[in-house]
Amino acid sequence: MTSTSSPGSTSGSTTRRQVLARTGASVASIAFAGALTELFTGTAAARGHAGYGPLVPDPAGLLDLPRGFRYKVLSREGEPLRSGEGPVPGNHDGMTALPGRRGRIHLVRNHENRATARLGVPTVAGLTYDPAAKGGCTALELDGRGSVLAERVAIAGTAVNCAGGPTPWNTWLTCEETEDKAGTNGYTKDHGFIFEVDPAAPHRTGAVPLTAMGRFQHEAIAVDPYSGIVYETEDAFQRPFGLFYRFLPEKPLGGTGSLRAGGTLEAMRVPGVPDLSAIQETGASFDGVSWVPVPDPQAIETPIRLQDFGPQGITHAQKLEGCYWNGRSVYFVSSFARSGDGSAADHYGQVWRYEPHRRRLTLVVVFGPDTDLQLPGESPDNICLAPGGGLMVCEDGDGAQHVYGVTKRGEVYALARNAQNIGTAEAPEWGEFAGVTFSPDGDTMYVNCYTPGTTFAVTGPWC
Repeated sequence: MTSTSSPGSTSGSTTRRQVLARTGASVASIAFAGALTELFTGTAAARGHAGYGPLVPDPAGLLDLPRGFRYKVLSREGEPLRSGEGPVPGNHDGMTALPGRRGRIHLVRNHENRATARLGVPTVAGLTYDPAAKGGCTALELDGRGSVLAERVAIAGTAVNCAGGPTPWNTWLTCEETEDKAGTNGYTKDHGFIFEVDPAAPHRTGAVPLTAMGRFQHEAIAVDPYSGIVYETEDAFQRPFGLFYRFLPEKPLGGTGSLRAGGTLEAMRVPGVPDLSAIQETGASFDGVSWVPVPDPQAIETPIRLQDFGPQGITHAQKLEGCYWNGRSVYFVSSFARSGDGSAADHYGQVWRYEPHRRRLTLVVVFGPDTDLQLPGESPDNICLAPGGGLMVCEDGDGAQHVYGVTKRGEVYALARNAQNIGTAEAPEWGEFAGVTFSPDGDTMYVNCYTPGTTFAVTGPWC
């Protein structure tokens, strides 16, 4: 999740985002190219106007929201877990909200902790993969009024848990964004895997790596609810860049534990396109996409993206992050690309759509400023579809940090701004947002502040 600055950023200087933060501006005119209606298939019409009004500074200094919206702090790093297992870990990242019994909601939340993390996920018997690793997930159970009933460790001993994705059977696939092997950074086991987490009954899933799904710098996943195929992104911002994968399980849609039965991991090959950053025009489509079996999914000797995929090669992309299923397609995000890092071209964020039934890949949205490099809209990270229509984007860049909404006309509005200054009055800094997701009924938006780790529930006049 955490990454270097996006193209054209000016870390340390006053940015457009900081100006917006000081003025309370809610709408920015940015370059958003592409058929944004593509993103809203299967949802209600996206908002017909840009935003809910200016952001109102929060007297408590936590979260600025438009007038009429309210937030509740559900959990903060360092506070005691209600289970008594230890303190709430830090580095709150990817998250989902799953339905429970009697109207309850299960929030499962990643903690992107490395070996040096100050507040690691407490180790728990039966839920710990590698006692030397400090990442993992915690789970919150909420009642029908949004009050926290329980909070506990859901998996521990994993590393750099960045994003992931929900399954059709209401579990969470948490992804390790690392390739460290046993003996590196003090780890006692290899890392770089996906783990399944059942927030309602964590011991049911335990801490078992889904090794057939590959060992690489995982970011996010999306499950095709019709075929059970799992799509996976690889977040690599240095060459060789990451790949877009699909996993064909032996027991598709079999419920909790079915992914342990194994399957086949393949990587996407787009004819004539070795690097997705070279494509700049929205609407550009490529038919005949093929999927090439990964020679060594365990990456025993060589990272997957460096393996031999034959004379035609394979398709790479820098910073592959968000991934989600909508309608009959899977969408995935390239957060940015920089030619200075070795990409074929620069961009400030792309959203790609892959249609499995057509074997077609299309560039549907390009993020980023047109003339002012500090305008909001670059480096999209976690993305989700709002139940009432529209797109919610956690932006990962410099300066003030926002959750932005996007209408189908490409208008961008600020929905939330992090007010927790972790810098100084002279040189303010704000932690990024992550894990934006909605309750099953669409009435509440949940989102994390990465640092200081804080989980918010936001309610208001959604429409």
